[in-house]
Formats: sequence, C-alpha cells, structure tokens
Amino acid sequence: MSEPVQMFDTAAARRIDAQATAALGGDGYVLMQRAGQAGWHCVLQHWPQARRIVVVCGPGNNGGDGYVLARFARQSGRDVRVLHLEDAAPRTALAQRACTDYLAVGGQVELSIDCLQQADLVVDALFGIGLPRAPQAADAALIQAINEVPVPVFALDVPSGVDAVSGDVPGAAVRAVRVLQFIVAHRGLHTGAALECAGQRLLADLDVPAVAFEGVPPAALRWARGVLASQLPRRRINTHKGESGHVLCVGGNLGSGGAVMLSAEAALRSGAGLVSVATQAAHVGPLLARCPEVMVHAVTSAPALAPLLARASVVALGPGLGQDDWAQALWSVAVDAGKPLVIDADALNLLAAAPRVVPHAILTPHPGEAARLLGCDTAGIQRDRFAAAQALVERYGAVVVLKGAGTVVAAPGQVPRVIAAGNPGMAVGGMGDLLTGAIAALCAQGLALFDAASSGALLHGLAGDAAAAEGERGLLPRDLLPHLRTLANP
Repeated sequence: MSEPVQMFDTAAARRIDAQATAALGGDGYVLMQRAGQAGWHCVLQHWPQARRIVVVCGPGNNGGDGYVLARFARQSGRDVRVLHLEDAAPRTALAQRACTDYLAVGGQVELSIDCLQQADLVVDALFGIGLPRAPQAADAALIQAINEVPVPVFALDVPSGVDAVSGDVPGAAVRAVRVLQFIVAHRGLHTGAALECAGQRLLADLDVPAVAFEGVPPAALRWARGVLASQLPRRRINTHKGESGHVLCVGGNLGSGGAVMLSAEAALRSGAGLVSVATQAAHVGPLLARCPEVMVHAVTSAPALAPLLARASVVALGPGLGQDDWAQALWSVAVDAGKPLVIDADALNLLAAAPRVVPHAILTPHPGEAARLLGCDTAGIQRDRFAAAQALVERYGAVVVLKGAGTVVAAPGQVPRVIAAGNPGMAVGGMGDLLTGAIAALCAQGLALFDAASSGALLHGLAGDAAAAEGERGLLPRDLLPHLRTLANP
C-alpha cells in the first residue's frame, strides 16, 4: 500500500533544513554538497548524453547547489559553464564556498546569455524557494532566454519564478521538464499554474536524519493511485445492496437531463448499491432507456422530493439543476433534509446566492464557482488554491473539492490533500457530473465525507487518465465509466 506523500510549505522547508543541518554537525555545506551531488546523479540518469551543460546560478543557496553540481560535472569531463547575471555573484557564505570550490577545479563563469545557445542541457539554480514574487526585469529576461533554448531544462528544488507555497506563477518562470526537490516535496509544485512549469517532479531526501522533521507538520498530502486500495476494501461475501448505500441524484432541469444521468451512472459504476434520480418528467423515459438500473422519478415540486430524500443515504445535488423556481424549491428541501450532500454545479450557484453553513456537505466547485462562493474573481482563486479551499471551508463549514489541475481537497481541522491524477482532456462539460456521482457513491458506502471526497476525486482522475490513453483531445465523460468500475476494485 502506498502512503500519501507529505508536502511542506517554504517556512516548514527552511525549518527542516535548519534542523537537519544541526543534526549533521552544524555545517550547512554538508547538505549543499549532497544536494548538488544528487542533482548531478539526476543528470547522469536522465541526460547521460549531455556533454555541454550550462548551470544558471543565482546569488543564494539554490545557486550554491548549482555550483556544486557544476563542479561534479566538470570533474567528470563535461564542458560546463556557470551563467549568472553581473550583479548576481554568490552572496551567502555557503554559495561563495561552493563557487570557490567550483573555480578551484577549473570551472568557468559566464556573464552573457549567449552561452545558452551551445548547451545540451540547462540547469536552473536561480532562486529555488527563495522568490515569493515575480522576477524583476533582468531576471525575467534571463528566464525567458532559458525557456527559448531548444534543449531540456532541469530545475533544482523549484523552477525559478514558481511560488513553492501556493503554486502561483506571478511573472516569468522557468519551464522545466524535470525538477529535483531537496529533502521535502513542495506543495506548490503540485497544483495550479506550477504544473505548467514543474514537469516531472522527483525528490532527493539527502539522507537527512528523521529528527529533522520533528515538530514540523506537513502543509498538504499528495494522494496518488496507491492510496486508493486502503480506502476501498473488498466487500464481505455475505453482503447485500443496502450495505452499499442509496444515492439520490437531484437535478436534470429541462434541457439538462444528461448531467444528472452522468452522475447516476458514475454512482453505480463507483459501487453504490442503489441509485435514484429526481428530475423533470420529460427526462424519465430517456433516462430509463439509457440506464434501467437507475430508479427515475418525475418530481414536480418540493413535497414530491421528501419521500425520496427519506430513503436516500446520500444526496448528489446540482447536476443540471438550473436556478429557476423548480430548482430553488428542490435545493431548499434537499439541504434542509440533513442528509449527507454532494453539492455541485447550479446548486453551488444557489448556495453562493444565499450563503449558509452546510457542515453535512461536500462542495465540488471549479475555480469559477469557487470565485462566486467567495465573492472574488477566478484569478484570485487560482493565485493560491490552498488558501481558496481553506476560505471555502471556513465560510461554509463543509468539505471542499476545489477542482482543476492538482485538485485540492480540504476540510475543517484537516491537512489538505492534493490529487495526483487527471489530465487536460478532462476539461469538458459533464466531467464534474461524474465526479459528483463518484463521491456520493463512496460516501454512501460508508466513507467519511473527507475521505469520500478525496477518494472520489482520485478515482475520477485515475479513470480520466486511463480513458485518455487513447488521446486527451475528444475525451468524453462516458469514456470514464468502465474505468471507474475497474479502478473502484483495486
């Protein structure tokens, strides 16, 4: 079984680094040498053919890591150049020491970006975790030059220009095909705009002692495929459908019957024992024809929904719901019923219009819906997806699944989780309806709200990745349905 990977913010990373240094005798150069050597081993593993290497170094300790890597490369016989801007000579004591050792083996330093054109590989050691703002003009120009070179770019610790805490890219940023993080995984590299820059993310633990992590809690947990098996145990032999729960999907206003049907099918394929749909009368026949396993009910008013709610274990509220009088009536009675809720789509917009605390709910907004729920713009959500998810938790008292690249799942009093699954092909209408159904099904099967939200998001993302094996463009929500079933049986 694979455990979730702990991820840290910059303050925690600095504290762990300091505690590791103290445990290793107090000389920070020990860790710097280990970092540079780990970077060099990564170069040998992934780019053994690279003979001409340019290491772009900044003035801080990330630059020091780069000087150490350059020294190892120089000693191996590679044609190595260190590039830094005229006013970016080493400033920290450790970086100065690393530079001196590099020069002592015959290393060369360049001040012109022209040397980038001769490189087989460019190593980014400009800023690491040390730049919480947009790069200034000269640095931005250097980053642009790095990105324009038609060779691989390898970043040490963090691609320069990426906020390692939030994942924001406020200005120019290095686009690396591979990143080697040191000691800890940086949570910001796993969500949002950072994913455009981070490429493959690797981790070198530098053999730091366990004492370095004492008293430093993680800032997030990375959930990948291996975690799913622990969340979805095999069913007992002597079971029955009632033990797997009853999901009621409420939605499908006129013209939007497909949305609620996708949620219902996803709930079935994710293991719910029973699935009902409350929808407009016009959709009953078509939905039964598509999926006879679903119990479809025409609901014309709020009172007609009450008996269906009474029988349900979990309510998936919102797919295709709309915002007219019919939708508002069903929304109100469903929320007041006190059943566990998965709230999506127009139900989120109704919640934004009349905010209330919903502690029995899982909210599943995309960034635009999250912005409406918080009264801000989408760009503000994307600048710090962790902060946005936490703000939603605090305002609504609910579990939150903030969808997007690197989905963030947050809950009251819990360490947030980042879902390491999904792909750009899933950016198509209807995918969120599947997610709603999958989460509701796992909640109906007995998972706590936070675990159901996290496991459902992971299951959904993995199904999307499996379906995208034939190509991301043109991927349809229904392409995921058979993979939901397969992956729900790890």
